[in-house]
Amino acid sequence: MSSYPDAGKSRARRDRLLKIQSDVQKCWEESKVFQAEPGSKLPDPGEKFFGNFPYPYMNGLLHLGHAFSLSKLEFGAAYHRLRGSNVLMPFAFHCTGMPIKASADKLAREIQQYGNPPVFPTSEDASSAEVVADDSVAEEAAAVAPGKYKSKKSKAAAKTGMQKFQWEIMRGFGLSDEEIAKFQDPYHWLTYFPPLAKKDLKAFGLGCDWRRSFITTDMNPFYDAFVRWQMRKLKKMGKVVKAMRYTIYSPLDGQPCADHDRATGEGVLPQEYVLIKMEVIPPFPPKLKVLEGKNVYLAAATLRPETMYGQTNCWVLPDGNYGAFEVNDTDVFILTARSALNLAYQNLSRVPEKPTCLAALSGNDLIGLPLKSPLSFNEIIYALPMLTILTYKGTGIVTSVPSDSPDDFMALQALVTKSALRAKFGVKDEWVLPFKIIPIISIPGFGDKSAEKVCADLMIKSQNDKEKLAEAKRMTYLKGFIDGVMIVGEYNGRKVQDAKPLIKKKLLEEGSAVLYSEPEKKVMSRSGDECIVALTDQWYITYGETEWKEKAAKCLKNMNTFSAETRNGFEHTLGWLDQWACSRSFGLGTRIPWDEQFLVESLSDSTLYMAYYTIAHLLQNGDMYGKEISSVRPEQMTDEVWDYVFCDGPEPKSDIPPALLSRMKQEFQYWYPLDIRVSGKELIQNHLTFSIYNHTALFPEHHWPRGFRCNGHLMLNSEKMSKSTGNFQTLAQAIEEFSSDATRFALADAGDGMDDANFVSETAKSAILRLTKEITWMEEVIDSQSSLRDGPPSTYADRVFANEINIAVKETEKSYNAFMFRDALKSGFYDLQLARDEYRLSCGAAGMNRGLLGRFMEVQTRLITPICPHYAEHVWRNILKKEGFAIKAGWPVAGTPDPTLRIANKYLQDSIVLMRKLLQKQGSGSKKPKKGTAPSPSAENKLTVGLIYVNEHYDGWKEQCLRVLQSSYDPQTRTFAPEEDINEALSSCFIEHEADFKQVQKLCMPFIKFKKDEARTVGPEALDLKLPFGEMDVLEENLELIKRQLGLEHAEVLSALDGAALALAGPHVSVLNKNPPSPGEPVAIFMSRQEFGGQN
Repeated sequence: MSSYPDAGKSRARRDRLLKIQSDVQKCWEESKVFQAEPGSKLPDPGEKFFGNFPYPYMNGLLHLGHAFSLSKLEFGAAYHRLRGSNVLMPFAFHCTGMPIKASADKLAREIQQYGNPPVFPTSEDASSAEVVADDSVAEEAAAVAPGKYKSKKSKAAAKTGMQKFQWEIMRGFGLSDEEIAKFQDPYHWLTYFPPLAKKDLKAFGLGCDWRRSFITTDMNPFYDAFVRWQMRKLKKMGKVVKAMRYTIYSPLDGQPCADHDRATGEGVLPQEYVLIKMEVIPPFPPKLKVLEGKNVYLAAATLRPETMYGQTNCWVLPDGNYGAFEVNDTDVFILTARSALNLAYQNLSRVPEKPTCLAALSGNDLIGLPLKSPLSFNEIIYALPMLTILTYKGTGIVTSVPSDSPDDFMALQALVTKSALRAKFGVKDEWVLPFKIIPIISIPGFGDKSAEKVCADLMIKSQNDKEKLAEAKRMTYLKGFIDGVMIVGEYNGRKVQDAKPLIKKKLLEEGSAVLYSEPEKKVMSRSGDECIVALTDQWYITYGETEWKEKAAKCLKNMNTFSAETRNGFEHTLGWLDQWACSRSFGLGTRIPWDEQFLVESLSDSTLYMAYYTIAHLLQNGDMYGKEISSVRPEQMTDEVWDYVFCDGPEPKSDIPPALLSRMKQEFQYWYPLDIRVSGKELIQNHLTFSIYNHTALFPEHHWPRGFRCNGHLMLNSEKMSKSTGNFQTLAQAIEEFSSDATRFALADAGDGMDDANFVSETAKSAILRLTKEITWMEEVIDSQSSLRDGPPSTYADRVFANEINIAVKETEKSYNAFMFRDALKSGFYDLQLARDEYRLSCGAAGMNRGLLGRFMEVQTRLITPICPHYAEHVWRNILKKEGFAIKAGWPVAGTPDPTLRIANKYLQDSIVLMRKLLQKQGSGSKKPKKGTAPSPSAENKLTVGLIYVNEHYDGWKEQCLRVLQSSYDPQTRTFAPEEDINEALSSCFIEHEADFKQVQKLCMPFIKFKKDEARTVGPEALDLKLPFGEMDVLEENLELIKRQLGLEHAEVLSALDGAALALAGPHVSVLNKNPPSPGEPVAIFMSRQEFGGQN
């Protein structure tokens, strides 16, 4: 039972919206309102609107994060439909890639290990049980929202926490054990989740043409044929090549791990190092005896090969775990097992892909090894201990160049100055003390021993002072690369940035170093495997190729990205994006047509499918799986047919009926180019940029996309959405709790920019109340029309209300056009509600105008239709009794807004508020009777008379200030002359009255600042000597409203410049002298009827 008394009523309101939702959706379905058909000729600008959304991955249920991004497209499409555009908004379901296959395989392993249904180990047993779900459990528990959040649990906590097994994840979807077992078959996922997603989206009210829906993979033979055509065409154009490249790779999956195949690490790229071969000089110590007869090297990964001249030693982690790994028949590298695994997949292992460890070693075993290192001026250097080495970066072996590395400098100084530290690790003096810092690079501002200088400047005392050392590196590394000059070696005198690639080349050619790559950061595949970098021979799409990149940049230049941040993201991605691995061997999808051992990678079959939407219904006959009997068979969709439809190729020789071929081509040419694609911002770095590239390669320029709009992620009640914390909601749950329209309302209110937005449950609950109360109010207005005022709008309140309606129409139109839906909600609903409430209060006994209220109800309904279409449809048809559908009712016609009238009304409302405060102050200031005595007659002393004094022109020092500002103002830039010029002009105005100037100077400065700020905002009219309307006229026209609001019996509006009018104030004239009225600031004096009568 609910803990609050209004819960039942709230549920009743919610249930009313759900009933409206159901009825409206049934009506839409019957009338096929969202089925889009092309016109008979190519559309004029604005005649059609084609928008789409990246199809979601079908390994779970849709959630509010999906709904948030999708709502941007849904609201925009609904707005264009309302305006009369022919709108196509399709929706499809992505099943390509490895997440579904990995989850299905995981289920199968769990059943094999624990039975069907499985009996999992208890939490007490978890520490000893080998859990099949492995290290990615916490991330896999988030399979409903891939990439949206990441568990912060440790490995141990994840294993003992909730949903550590795939079976438990499936139970979280409400599935029975009997049903779960079916998900061992990956294709069962494809038949289960897409229909559920479609059901939820229909309940959401998505204005989708479902005939064009499809799933990916070869389960849909038509889409499979489309992707095969696309890949063949790219290859024919030379944009798909086979080559050896470094790529992020999953050893468990046996294939590259692209962004959408990752549980964590999306966007992470390979980081290339130069691996310096430091030869261990015989004789070998006992721990290395097994390596005798081999060439043994400590292999150190560096990003700065140009500094190798300055080596004084190398570093190892004393407690680190190392191994001696065979590189080939003669060479052995000593490094960490993690780096050895990377090398094994980069053709640097005697047994490919299987590192062979000849000896397990600790860092202590390596301390004191004599080494011969390439380029070092020291013939022999030694391996020494460093306690801050990170074994998850590089090889665990670190070069030491104390002249240019602050870390190396501080670590070496510690060993030089602390004999106890040397003794602790068994470091002999001769391994350390003879070695001096070797200057190798001169850096402006830091000299030729930059590390020593920056450490002194920052007063770094220890190698453990991580923050200061990080700052030291920030200060010197980039400057050293850009401005540094080599002062040693064969490239003496050359700039570091020029010498670095030459030195790298020299080391590689001499065999003194090899190239090594690893992931920039940790990457986990959705199979639970930690990824490495592999040198793979596979198929690549040649993104980044110069001519293609220029076409992509041209496309982007002409696109609407809706924000500078989005455009910057695309420009940055175009700057770094290079060849992309487009093939893999594990998962679901389409086979690469010329090399069927591989599948097309999941981000590479998703770049052009917007075009497929235009003809999907003609191929699939409304079946998302493409299995229904239609007029076309998949094998008939040859490359020649696809070229004819999409690329204006010659008419193909085909047994497809010519009329149908012609219709396909007409559909594509009518709907293309796509007008907008809406997506989360994380897809800029891959999918969206790929889409630009593919469109520019395969389609002519007039079919390139017109706009991409990106948004941030969605928080739920100001916290990150996360299943593990319980702060998570599926789309179906939100609709059930709030209704579709209240959910949409809160999504519109959540935010529109690239920053993360916030879905607030209280906003959705408030929307339930607002919408249902508005329905009730409109029903009451319709039922009581006879009591409303007839005739055309005539009063001041009428004019103001009509003007607010016009403003709402214009402002909301601007917001919808800019895809700024929170602003549209504000101007089209919140502000209109306030205007209606103010109108109701302002009308008084005269009553509200019937025609104006009717216009308000019609306009408000149309403006809210894109966001709350079910509510709007109900009001339109059942309350306002209008014909047709609200969603196609047309944008309301509005007169030109009168900004002066709005300003005048704000002045009126602000003045009433100010006068009410003055009245309360004057009333509370009158003498109160002593306790126990009878009060004086209240009728005689009550303040019921108001005299409102107005000065419509600035005068005195304010006039002088304004005239100075007018002469100092540039209306084009809305800027002012420098402060000193304004002050000089002011002082000259008061030159004959220097004493007066000093007195008013303190008042001038705040007034000038206020007016300058106002002019920057509203323009030069802020500097006028009077307001753009007659203050006395506004107040006099609304005296009845003022009297009613303040409870006065009599009120007058008087000029503060009229002596006779001032005399009416009697002794209260001191108030006017102390605070004289000025434009926009009337002053009211209140008195009793008796006092007013006595003075007159």
